[in-house]
Amino acid sequence: QVQLVESGGGLVQPGGSLRLSCAASASISSINSMGWYRQAPGKQREFVARITKGGTTNYAVSVKGRFTISRDSAKNTAYLQLNSLKPEDTALYYCNADLGWGRDSWGQGTQVTVSS
Repeated sequence: QVQLVESGGGLVQPGGSLRLSCAASASISSINSMGWYRQAPGKQREFVARITKGGTTNYAVSVKGRFTISRDSAKNTAYLQLNSLKPEDTALYYCNADLGWGRDSWGQGTQVTVSS
């Protein structure tokens, strides 16, 4: 099982930026895909972005053009660059690894708060 540790969250003003990191305990080169999800208070967890091991990315409509997902296999880390942040982006952001065969791993989450 791969362990994931997120970092990089914080408090930022509307229009600001953050970069989230997801460090994996094992090589991510063979992981099918890495993804980011978020959960706001009182809401269900929702998909944000995903990147396959081939580098294909996809995004939720609400973040497309503002967020960018990437991965660095040498560092076993995935990233989520958050730009032009809005108050509605406030949530606990989780990293996910699709290990294949119906298995996946989740991190503990990192809080992003967008407020003036």
